[in-house]
Amino acid sequence: MSAPKGYSGRVAIVVAAIAIVGAIAVGRPIAEQLATAWRNTRGPATAEEHALALSRALGQNAGDAAGEHAHDEHDHSEGFIELTPQALKNIGFQGVTLAKQEYERTVSLPGMVVERPGRTQLNVAAPLAGVVTRVYVIPGEAVGPHAPLFDVRLTHEELVSAQGEYLKTLEELDVVNREIARLESITEGVVAGSRLRDQKYRRQQLEASLRAQRQALFLHGLSEADVENIVQHRLLLQSLTVKAPPHDDDSNCGDEHMFHVQSLNVQRGQQVDAGAALCVLADHCELYIEGTAFEQDAERIRAAAAAGAEISAHERHRNGDGPLIDGLTILYIADQIDAESRALRFYVTLPNEIDLDRTENGRRFQQWKYKPGQRMELHVPIEVWQNRLVAPAEAVVSEGAEMYVYVEAEPGHFHRTPVHVEYRDQTSAVLADDGSIDAGQVIAGRGAFQIHLALKNQAGGGVDPHAGHSH
Repeated sequence: MSAPKGYSGRVAIVVAAIAIVGAIAVGRPIAEQLATAWRNTRGPATAEEHALALSRALGQNAGDAAGEHAHDEHDHSEGFIELTPQALKNIGFQGVTLAKQEYERTVSLPGMVVERPGRTQLNVAAPLAGVVTRVYVIPGEAVGPHAPLFDVRLTHEELVSAQGEYLKTLEELDVVNREIARLESITEGVVAGSRLRDQKYRRQQLEASLRAQRQALFLHGLSEADVENIVQHRLLLQSLTVKAPPHDDDSNCGDEHMFHVQSLNVQRGQQVDAGAALCVLADHCELYIEGTAFEQDAERIRAAAAAGAEISAHERHRNGDGPLIDGLTILYIADQIDAESRALRFYVTLPNEIDLDRTENGRRFQQWKYKPGQRMELHVPIEVWQNRLVAPAEAVVSEGAEMYVYVEAEPGHFHRTPVHVEYRDQTSAVLADDGSIDAGQVIAGRGAFQIHLALKNQAGGGVDPHAGHSH
């Protein structure tokens, strides 16, 4: 059922008027709204169709105005964020004051902690054949130089015979010395002088034999103290105590650092031959970092080694990079290139540190900070830049082609500032001095990425947890 013709016309005029008033309320120009309303009410459409068209126009205009209003508010707040002191503590915030400084550009190369050949591992061997009667140490225990390691009961026939001959010569020499003393005490002329001379000649022969036999005992593995023990007590040496060796003179660790027992190869009651391996001692006070230089970096490595340049390193952790180790130098470069990888090896001396030193049941245990097999990253200097704005690498947040830092205008109030990064490595970023940021300003160092995420949440945009952050 349709409405009367006059009634429909009046309804259309009323609805058009309402549309015009609504359009004016949302900011549309009156002339434009009037023309639109007039066009929508023309034609053979019914009053209901006119009303529906005008309502849709009104709704669209209101929505557009609301959107423009929200966009203005968004533009007003975009790039600014304010955090409470509690929030700053939650993200571990640390501010960095920018200053122009010298920046040393480096090339990063992979490396690995390795032992010093011939210095780190020491094989302790049995000096003589025998049976192990006592083991003083256990695996992992820390021992000092000259500390007892094993007792070995000697069973070597040649050693037993050599000791017997030495002891026999000592006794004969004692007899000759007593005879010479007796002859010299007798009144001169009673005894012929030739007899005294014969005894003195005999003493010289025994002393010569004694010196030769003493050296033979040394060659068998007895120490000076062992031989003196035979001389004083006139007893054959039945057992031998194997002790830890002294430290090498080329070590920079001093004499107080310890060995640790890396492995035990024998047990109590075991028969061993002369030269058999008893245990392996390790000295990790000083190690090497074996670096790998590729063909394009070989010349830079040689130049750094020739100049004695100080390089740095850090340990590669699964959860990030470890602390930086400064003051390292290249010890030597390998004299050949690996045939398969085409890599040039070079070696850096790594002073070690003790992380743990404890005593349990009278035994001492030490834990070293750096161990063979740990992965490292070496930073070799190749160029020096003057008067650069340098920030921590974590202070720069990247999002697509844009890179930002967060300037702290006042405590807790941060402004996102786009910057141009001239160079960036694992630890630092060099910012262009183009006026976007100045020396003396405070930017967010640690916590910059969390501030970036908070700003995106505030703006209502989707958050990519990996944006501007690399693992």
